[in-house]
Amino acid sequence: MRPFTFLDVPMKGLVSLVALAMLGGLARGDIGIISPAEARKLIEDPDPAKRPIVLDTRGGYKDYFRGHLPTAHHLNFDTLRGTDNGVPVQYLPDDLTRALLVRAGVDKNRLHLIYATGDTLPNDEILSASMVAYVLEKYGVKNIRIVDGGLPGWTKAKLPVTQEYFGNPEGSLPEKGEPGIALPLEELLKRKGEPGVVLVDARPHNEYVGQDDVWLRKGHIPGAISFHWARLMAKDNTHQFLPFEKVKAELEAAGLTADRPILVYCGTSREGSLLRFYLKHVAKYPDVRLYEGSWKEYASLKQHSAETQENKAK
Repeated sequence: MRPFTFLDVPMKGLVSLVALAMLGGLARGDIGIISPAEARKLIEDPDPAKRPIVLDTRGGYKDYFRGHLPTAHHLNFDTLRGTDNGVPVQYLPDDLTRALLVRAGVDKNRLHLIYATGDTLPNDEILSASMVAYVLEKYGVKNIRIVDGGLPGWTKAKLPVTQEYFGNPEGSLPEKGEPGIALPLEELLKRKGEPGVVLVDARPHNEYVGQDDVWLRKGHIPGAISFHWARLMAKDNTHQFLPFEKVKAELEAAGLTADRPILVYCGTSREGSLLRFYLKHVAKYPDVRLYEGSWKEYASLKQHSAETQENKAK
């Protein structure tokens, strides 16, 4: 008897199998991006139990009031951070973070759609979405999509927005998280000089070389290369991800390839969260980690040196 193949399936049956496979992917859990049209279909599922958790991560609550995706719960990204030992915007302790995520309705058994807004630079609201996606992943959530194009992509497609508030019921987090996606400073210092390891700064280039009025100290962590997160996004909408095929050559030219461990940081971890999200979940690189303390923390630790010279990946 010859083995079964898809050629044995009538076309209607094949389409059904493909659809089931796609739904199965959503059910099993994955982290990536989703189009506004696909997101709308999920939000409008006739069965409320199958609808996703929708999180609007914008920092401005008035922006949420002006209009948001249907069923979106407002989770201001910066409620997940605070000053610790004098260093601003550090991630909160686990107990507080877990309580905030549960209060926002984050649920280990549901799909999560995350979005903010986008425009031309200096708009960087996408970073709030990638940061919240990172936190959910760190706390063990497996099923996360960032809405590609964000609110501008949604409205450009003439999809409905609402001003009605929506509050999720209390959520439930997995017992086991993924703390290993975070990179402690001690490990960064140990690994950054190892052969093949790439340390990358996701901030704008002027901050990387110390030509800014922002930071306590100027420059970057010694040995780091520069790759600004915005190079991965559309110029007219910083919430729109460029296809990997369009940026693959740029990434490779910078030394950011799938065969190398990649250590990411930025100013406060938001820009780094975007670069990590793209490399890990769009480009599918296997080993990408984020130094959460980033330059704001490192710059305060004067025992560690800084540099302003430009580096290239070896």
